[in-house]
Amino acid sequence: MKLLLLNPNTSTSVTDLMMGVGQRAASAGTELIACTATRGVPYIATRTEAQIGGAIALEMLAEQHQEVDAAVIAAFGDPGLFAARETFDIPVIGMAEAAMLTACMAGRRFAIVTFAQALGPWYEECVRAYGLWERCAGIRMLDTPFQAISEVGTEKEDVLVELARRAIVEDEADVLIFAGAPLSGLAERVADRIPVPVVDQVIAAVKQAEALHALRLRKATAGTFRRPAAKPTIGLADALAARLEHRDS
Repeated sequence: MKLLLLNPNTSTSVTDLMMGVGQRAASAGTELIACTATRGVPYIATRTEAQIGGAIALEMLAEQHQEVDAAVIAAFGDPGLFAARETFDIPVIGMAEAAMLTACMAGRRFAIVTFAQALGPWYEECVRAYGLWERCAGIRMLDTPFQAISEVGTEKEDVLVELARRAIVEDEADVLIFAGAPLSGLAERVADRIPVPVVDQVIAAVKQAEALHALRLRKATAGTFRRPAAKPTIGLADALAARLEHRDS
């Protein structure tokens, strides 16, 4: 299968980081194809940035959905995920949803540890949107600055591990998720320092994508995720306009 790893922010170094993790986890026969936004922000951390990133993700999917078998929106918080599932025929996996659903299979409650205070409210809303707040033990966030977005997982590794340990003891978390694309691969490095299972968001997303591809689920033609009826557009990116106007099929 061909799997699109779609980074809706502009940090190619973070895309490279996620690709390394994803390629190590992918099954034989799964080809990962990287795609990084050419406009937007270096990393998505607020509701506003998520809205922008979601629109950009739809544009990127419109350009490539006919060339791949599935796609991962590779930003924790999953900007544009529901809209993408509504609009396109291929399975679209959100990195956050995949990590959280996987964590639910490994324990009663999961905790999220991330790299910036600004991410907390958005991540909480994401957990609630998936109906998983009762399964979430809490969200822990770094409160100190970092040097480079692609290196925050290495630079702040010890602090992030300590936050994870506190979540286990104080929040009674059974499973840990290091959340945010720049923390991809951290779970592999520190798993032996944390006394509960640690889910890597990229690995969870790749494996969920492979599973959905294997299930050969049909695209909905009824219900809330059926493709919307054709509608005229003005000023949108050509590929996305064609999809919305039903000119691409």
